[in-house]
Amino acid sequence: MGKTSKNISMTEGSLWINILKFALPLALTGILQQLFNAADTAIVGNFTGDMCSAAQAAVGANSPLVSISVNLFIGVALGTNVVIANSIGRQDKESVSKAVHTSIVFAVLAGVIMAILAQLVAGSVFELMKVEDKEVIPLATVYFRIYMGGLPVIILYNFEAAIFRGTGNTKTPLIALAISGVINVLLNLFFVCCLHMTVEGVAIATVVSNAVSSVILFICLMKQEGVVKVDPKKLRIDGRIFRKIMSIGVPAGLQSTVFGVANIIIQSAINSLGTIVMAASAAAFNIEMFAYSVLNSFSQACTTFVGQNYGAGKIDRCKKAMLLSYIEGVIAMASAIVIILIFGKEILHIFNKDPQVIETGYTRLLVIFSAYIFTLSYEVMSGYLRGFGISLVTSILTMIGICFTRITWIATVFQTHKSLGYIMAAYPVSLSTTALLILIALLILRPSKKYLKQT
Repeated sequence: MGKTSKNISMTEGSLWINILKFALPLALTGILQQLFNAADTAIVGNFTGDMCSAAQAAVGANSPLVSISVNLFIGVALGTNVVIANSIGRQDKESVSKAVHTSIVFAVLAGVIMAILAQLVAGSVFELMKVEDKEVIPLATVYFRIYMGGLPVIILYNFEAAIFRGTGNTKTPLIALAISGVINVLLNLFFVCCLHMTVEGVAIATVVSNAVSSVILFICLMKQEGVVKVDPKKLRIDGRIFRKIMSIGVPAGLQSTVFGVANIIIQSAINSLGTIVMAASAAAFNIEMFAYSVLNSFSQACTTFVGQNYGAGKIDRCKKAMLLSYIEGVIAMASAIVIILIFGKEILHIFNKDPQVIETGYTRLLVIFSAYIFTLSYEVMSGYLRGFGISLVTSILTMIGICFTRITWIATVFQTHKSLGYIMAAYPVSLSTTALLILIALLILRPSKKYLKQT
């Protein structure tokens, strides 16, 4: 199947070692992606003079919107990952090639459409989110317009990365993102410190750096050997493959979107508590996502390993992949959380030097991390089911567990206890509920070969 030295063998060899080889570069990739937003928040929080808090709050107000837009297509790209992994497991070279070219065309078209839609709603979106500070709204709108204008290259990168992951290669996307990450930080400093821009500078830097990473991966795909090689003459959407990708990816994308919608409701409640809480939440969110990137990498490892082994008919190996992904994920996640909490206040100080912001942000970290064991649990179990092509069930249950629970919590508990602590309590409640629902689904479904549609 055109295997290269960077591709990890998923159907043979030690699962323990190979899952680590797959997940660790993926975790670093997620951390670098988060550094894009972290760099934005840190630089506007330290180098924009009297506008520091307002600029930081503006970037923070964008976090849920950015998360919804990007995570929607990261979820859809998971369909590409699974289809390619299944096809490689079945030695179906034609389907792999069609999935590669279909995914790239779809990514660009979807990015253009989303960018246009974002410009149409930019004028009113922050008022709907109850951003009450009149100084924050125009800054948040500028950041939103520029960032969303870069969606074509941002979405393209994520689909290209999914193509590489489906083959067992997580190192190439990491290298591309490392290069663009350095560019992002340098451009941030140049635009803000040298040209005295504010949020528009960091937004432009983020878009440019994402464009660099997507171009690097596209060039790498064109130079690949074997079935994942991109041939510009073959760039078209194959109907059959597109439907397979969407059947897995759309439910996963909708799950991410619902997750984001619930977070917008949470963010709206946070916004009602003032600029200090907004700035603290924005800084803490960036730090939280470093730990989330670690645990999420083992969920994606589970999906890809199960996908290839299921395609190859090695069901026992699928079960072992889930168990080892969970065990390794617990160890890696716990290590990341301990390190973050030890240096948490110092890290928060990088984003904002206000003592009140630091204390408030650290409180958020403690509450969120207390629930991360539930996040890892439902993420790995969902990844296992998706590897078999079971995506809709996990998405529906996550919508119930995450969205319904958080909306209900904000509409009831928060209305009588308006404080950050009561907002944050929605996280452990909703995450534990979701983990329980996914566990029940896993025990009932017990995936087997009947779920794999051979084509």
